[in-house]
Amino acid sequence: MAVDEKTVAEVAHLARLQIDGELVSEYAREMSNVLALAETMNDIDTSDVEPMAHPTHAVQRLRDDAVTETNQREAFQQCAPSVEAGYYLVPQVIE
Repeated sequence: MAVDEKTVAEVAHLARLQIDGELVSEYAREMSNVLALAETMNDIDTSDVEPMAHPTHAVQRLRDDAVTETNQREAFQQCAPSVEAGYYLVPQVIE
């Protein structure tokens, strides 16, 4: 897909970018090259390629799921303006 100077100007306007008028034709050429590369990559057969969750097959180290703090609900709710049955009361914002 070839990108013309008008398309570059429209994209720049939508992206709120100010570009130098002298460089518009160069940007059009570079955008056309990127789209041509993407089109070339679309033609590659990837049916035998297994999807990867991470490019380096890294494994995330997980910590034990253990309680490390004590329950301080009462202490925290003493500072709250409104509390009822252990819950914070907030003004209704949606009718």
